[in-house]
Amino acid sequence: NGKPVVAIWGLGFPDRPYNLHNIGIEKLIDFLKNDPNYGGCAVMLGVPTYFRTLTADCLPDPYLHKIMKSADIIMPWMVGRFTPFQHDEPAVYAAQIRADIAWCNERHLEYVPCVYPGFSWHNLSRFEFPGEAHPPNQIPRLDGRFYWSQVSAAIGSGAKMLYVAMFDEMDEGTAIFKCTDNPPMGAEFVTYGDMPSDYYLWLTGEAGKMLRGQIPFSETIPPRTPRDMAASNFQ
Repeated sequence: NGKPVVAIWGLGFPDRPYNLHNIGIEKLIDFLKNDPNYGGCAVMLGVPTYFRTLTADCLPDPYLHKIMKSADIIMPWMVGRFTPFQHDEPAVYAAQIRADIAWCNERHLEYVPCVYPGFSWHNLSRFEFPGEAHPPNQIPRLDGRFYWSQVSAAIGSGAKMLYVAMFDEMDEGTAIFKCTDNPPMGAEFVTYGDMPSDYYLWLTGEAGKMLRGQIPFSETIPPRTPRDMAASNFQ
């Protein structure tokens, strides 16, 4: 609605080294929204996937709900929470989105579901936790099918916005920016396989078009036209 959006990320996660009650978060949100000189912002809060029930990946503290009511937009972090391995996972993800939207609507909050292409924490974990490294390509991309299953499930469930995780996050293997499929010898990077280097940027563009109603809704990846391919080769 014409306001700059400011995201405050990481509220309600049990592994954070701070107490929600004493970090001044309500004062910060009030400043961003109402300060006469620097206010006028829309505030988006990044919270755990299971913020509604205060269970699983979320602190069991009702104070989180009080904080959320003072914001404008809620964005739950869903990376790693839904995978292509579970039976009918898109339907489970869609049910989560619908319930989240209903909860937010009751409290006059906007809602942004999180979508991501895949996940691999191998490189980061093998240095931080020697001997306990996560497996390579832990949540495979399936040539974009996993990513698109979330996009279509979110839009089909009524989402008006999408939060794509992430543009350039290589430590967690969720990057969508251009990546080489020929990494340096000996490096343990997950590549995009047979997909072009800009494939996930293109997919994200198609997701935006579908979100805006510029292309028909589809549960399967749209065909990539010769014009799309020519644009991807433009340097």
